[in-house]
Amino acid sequence: MGPPVMLIKENSVMNANELREKTPDQLREELDNLKKESFNLRFQQATGQQEGTARMKGARRDAARVRTILNEKAAAAAAE
Repeated sequence: MGPPVMLIKENSVMNANELREKTPDQLREELDNLKKESFNLRFQQATGQQEGTARMKGARRDAARVRTILNEKAAAAAAE
């Protein structure tokens, strides 16, 4: 039995400009996917199946990036 399948490509770094082009619903969906990936990575680490920890940091940063863009969009909508 091999390692669990990743939800998102490994070593994928999200670009803030690409995220700004998405709708809030798409961003929320992306955030859900990142949270699931983070959970799976933590689970792999706890069971000793994870080979590298770099993706954990990347997933956390990507989730933070998505939250920041969502907050920017909410602030812009409130200002209008």
